[in-house]
Amino acid sequence: MNDLIAKAAIDRRLAEILQPVIEGLGFELVRIRLMGGKTHTLQIMAERPEGGIEVDDCAEISTAVSAVMDVEDPIDENYVLEVSSPGIDRPLTRLKDFDTWEGYEAKLETSEMIDGRRRFKGELRGTEGDEVLIEIEEGTIGLKFDWLSDAKLVLTDELIREMLRQRKAAGIVDEGQFDEIETEEPLTGDETDASEEE
Repeated sequence: MNDLIAKAAIDRRLAEILQPVIEGLGFELVRIRLMGGKTHTLQIMAERPEGGIEVDDCAEISTAVSAVMDVEDPIDENYVLEVSSPGIDRPLTRLKDFDTWEGYEAKLETSEMIDGRRRFKGELRGTEGDEVLIEIEEGTIGLKFDWLSDAKLVLTDELIREMLRQRKAAGIVDEGQFDEIETEEPLTGDETDASEEE
């Protein structure tokens, strides 16, 4: 279990308990976090091996996880369970994610300083062995996967278009269910809006 999937000791313990349950349902664990606050939140991000997850899938995972958590009882405090998709600007937590999202912009952070910096932003160039390749201003560099403390895609128009294309290809988005957008001509200088009249 790497730190990108489960950072803290409690996250790793929860992943040990819950990853087999999630995988048994045919999904992959992307990330697990127990977050503090007035009420703790157990956040689980999951998806199908080929990518994507639906609301019904999240409900199925939630039901199975709740049953196991009731038996294992690893969290002393009250908590809220939140099962979701990784989202568009998703965290990159597995080595394969960097190949899947090659060509897209990402932000990477390392646990140690690398050449005087810890943060890297650029276009993903896949992987080579155990290294993640990213093209930054200075050129393409390789960062060992184990060095990463955080990694996520950057929300760009290109990324949004790709996600919509994937959802449409999977039959998830039906353009017929949306109304056509109507646009109005902008007012010219000699026309006045009724609200401006006294």
